[in-house]
Amino acid sequence: MSIFEAIILGLIQGLTEFLPVSSSGHLEIGHILFGVAEGDNLIFDILVHGATVLSTLVIFRKEIFELFAGLFKFKWNEQTIYISKLLISAIPVAIAGIFFEDQIEALFSGNLIFIGSMLLVTGGLLTFAYFSKQRTRKISFIDALVIGTAQVLAIIPGISRSGATIATGMIIGNNKANLAKFSFLMVIIPILGANFLKIISGDISANTSIGTIPLVAGFLAAFVSGLLACRWMVNIVRKGKIIYFAVYCVIIGAIAIFAA
Repeated sequence: MSIFEAIILGLIQGLTEFLPVSSSGHLEIGHILFGVAEGDNLIFDILVHGATVLSTLVIFRKEIFELFAGLFKFKWNEQTIYISKLLISAIPVAIAGIFFEDQIEALFSGNLIFIGSMLLVTGGLLTFAYFSKQRTRKISFIDALVIGTAQVLAIIPGISRSGATIATGMIIGNNKANLAKFSFLMVIIPILGANFLKIISGDISANTSIGTIPLVAGFLAAFVSGLLACRWMVNIVRKGKIIYFAVYCVIIGAIAIFAA
């Protein structure tokens, strides 16, 4: 992988992790276009996912600090309730990752028709959420579990994680202003957990053809673009303009299908 390819793929990950257009689907398409080896995919993807988690921590550093400050008061307060909801939202994807790891990995086969079809599904979900009746109730514990279940669908390349979780929250009547923050914070736990398991299980091999400089370039590109996309997406959700991304997903999905 060249430095240019690493930067492009890093930008793709950073932008599409937060925008509702499926980072996994776009990375799979990028891997196909650049001909990146399967073993290199895992190493690079883990690195750039870590970069987007870091950008989330930076953007929401104040909120995260407040959550931990409240947690260490060891009281059932607003902060511990919110953290509990985040933990509940991580349960479905944790179950899927533990018991269906092989089936999940089999989905990442570089099948453009499959990826394109799932992008069409994402576009349809975003469209349905856009035209659904908007309400303003707070995220409950049940809502957190429902949104977390929607996150499981985003394991499939082409299904947007932020799109699935935010759209699901909008459909069940959650406040749009709170949904974006909840959606971005809830991904921290599963991504860090998945990366940690990959590291301790030895799945990450040092025998990769990707050099240190391309890896660093990809990480920085994902981090910087993630910062911009995260801020942008929060404002987009508040204004309810997700329909534009629905159109984008349909267009890219159709191109992927016909290009296969």
